[in-house]
Amino acid sequence: MIKPAQLWLSIFLAGFAVLACLLTQSLLTPVPYGDLTRIGRISENEFGWRGAQPAVELAQLHGVPVEQADILVIGDSFSATHVWQSRLGRAGYGVATVFWDSIGERLCSDFDDWLHASGFRGKLVVIESVERIVSIRLAHTHGCERMDRPLSALTAPRALPHEHVPGFALNWQAQLISGWLTYRCTRSAMAGRAARDCDPQTVARPVKAGCERFSHRRCDTALFLAADRELGEITPAHAAQMRAFRQAHASVPILWMVVPNKWTAYLDPSHSRAFAEALVENDLGPDLFSFAQRQKMAMRDFYYPNDTHISTQGQIALGERMLQAVQHTLGRNHATLRGA
Repeated sequence: MIKPAQLWLSIFLAGFAVLACLLTQSLLTPVPYGDLTRIGRISENEFGWRGAQPAVELAQLHGVPVEQADILVIGDSFSATHVWQSRLGRAGYGVATVFWDSIGERLCSDFDDWLHASGFRGKLVVIESVERIVSIRLAHTHGCERMDRPLSALTAPRALPHEHVPGFALNWQAQLISGWLTYRCTRSAMAGRAARDCDPQTVARPVKAGCERFSHRRCDTALFLAADRELGEITPAHAAQMRAFRQAHASVPILWMVVPNKWTAYLDPSHSRAFAEALVENDLGPDLFSFAQRQKMAMRDFYYPNDTHISTQGQIALGERMLQAVQHTLGRNHATLRGA
């Protein structure tokens, strides 16, 4: 017969062993370095990119204050590292970058006065947005009368670009059950099913010729943001709104820069295609949808497999494409002024 003291000791030891296993598993689970792996609790061992990225000198990532800028970029997280803007800087343009969340996620009727009051005397405004949020930002812009936040730009990037996969380190910040949840969510993602306690914002989908497109271990499948599909397409009507905004604010040329969703780039190339065609027809900005189709074939990890964003090497290519678009827009505007 087991004595009560022995029973409690056995229970304690069993519980201690379980806790020790959970702690060890969590400590050995890599710290997420992709936004989709972090949100979805997915293993970086299986879905983290493995190919090294090109180095970009830190000096090239520094912008200029608004009052010294030739080009003002209004952007989101796709502009946070300043990598694509660095291609403009290399060409001799002074670039200031501000972010949608710092100005209230909308552009208002007093946009020209707002620019002038900030001290901006530059040549061009580039308005960058990822595809899935374009309709939301345009909806906020519609009927907005006053820009009520000041315009200022930090010269340093919000985030530094990745060059190498992070080295191994114990995950001391993890919760006790993080390792177990990561294991469960990773298994579910690889099986193509949802699981309780796994964030449905991150979804895994098969990618055609995936191992030619991505460098991670499970390269036949990649991670995507569910909102890329759920928020729907943008349409020629949205392009018309952009055109109307540009016509209403003609004191400085405006170039629209719409970055396709990762879902669009790899899973549904026809998504928002009519919008992209209208964008080009109205000379509002470059067709980055077709650009993404070319680049995903030209390089592995154009978008990171574990992230919603374009990789460092992809951002460099994006910057070269935007330099062409900037030069085209400034050349067109110069020709118009000369003709007048």
